[in-house]
Amino acid sequence: MELQKTIALFLLLSYYLITIVKSTEICFTSACRRDEPLIRFPFRLQKIQSQNCGYSGFNLHCDAANQTILKLPDSSGEFTVHDIDYSTQELWLNDPKDCLPQLLLKLNLSSSPFSGVYYQDFTLFNCSFSYTRTKLNPIACLSGLNYTVYATSSMRGARLLSTPACNLIGTIAVPVQWPFFEQVLSSDLSGDIRLSWANPDCRKCESKGGRCGLRKTNFSQQIVCENVRQRGLPKGARYAITVGAGVPAMLFLIGLLCFICGRIRSCRRRGRAQPILEFSSTVTPQPIVFMGLDGPTIESYPKTILGESRRLPKPDDNICSICLAEYEPKETLRTIPECQHCFHSECIDEWLRLNASCPVCRNSPKPKPLSLSEVP
Repeated sequence: MELQKTIALFLLLSYYLITIVKSTEICFTSACRRDEPLIRFPFRLQKIQSQNCGYSGFNLHCDAANQTILKLPDSSGEFTVHDIDYSTQELWLNDPKDCLPQLLLKLNLSSSPFSGVYYQDFTLFNCSFSYTRTKLNPIACLSGLNYTVYATSSMRGARLLSTPACNLIGTIAVPVQWPFFEQVLSSDLSGDIRLSWANPDCRKCESKGGRCGLRKTNFSQQIVCENVRQRGLPKGARYAITVGAGVPAMLFLIGLLCFICGRIRSCRRRGRAQPILEFSSTVTPQPIVFMGLDGPTIESYPKTILGESRRLPKPDDNICSICLAEYEPKETLRTIPECQHCFHSECIDEWLRLNASCPVCRNSPKPKPLSLSEVP
């Protein structure tokens, strides 16, 4: 009887541990290389992150040069991902072959989860080599030895190009980075295109300092928000501890049950009623080491929306020291109050979660009241 109970308990414990392993998916932030965008839900890097770590239509991969690549459906082609803003759900793309206009001619976002934030119509003309206009900027990668391709969004540019020496190629809607209040006489269309996504909507979760993810249920997958501000170990760490300790714990319990059953049989044979086993176990809690700052502290540092003049508290500080990119108008920056060093908000937020010091001067900052201002 005791042996049957031991076997039943073992089977129940095994089923419980297997269920935990199957229902647990630990998803870590990854990147193709150090200076590439950080990839996490809803995106996932194929062959690096699990299928359940991303959302349908958000698959990325690393090319031979370790660039982050997004392949859009409907033969729209492959694009390099230059940046991802998870809080506003936007991303910036370009052509890995340095000929973005070629991809724009066949761009179709209708079957993808993405759409343009701002659109501007550009009309393309193919002009013979004899047509020369010094004020017009040609598209070099589409031009040849005997012809030149131009793109314009203005009526004046269209009039200049509406000559017998130029043929109309067509008009395309370009998902530009910023809304143009003035029409563009000519453009080589080489700047990044700016896209956004609406589903899954994790903006509210991100604003609270949380992270979206997928949770398996019996019939479907549910999007959940895991709040990093909760006290104690993060959920992913608890899962890792559960799975890592599960197998040794199971083996320990099997040995313990076998030992207890042997003691019971031994006591019955001797006819003595003795305690089966007395033991005590002391579990020493593992130290928790926090290397970075928590979400509320990071959010307490001032934010600045950069205006057209790109004027900063430190005028010479016009490049983000983390991503090494020059600041652009309308970008959101965050300033460390003690040293007044500025960074892209998304760059310094990721840095401070891992390092509790300024990446430039290495001073440990202190929280200040949150403010949001518009710099002219």
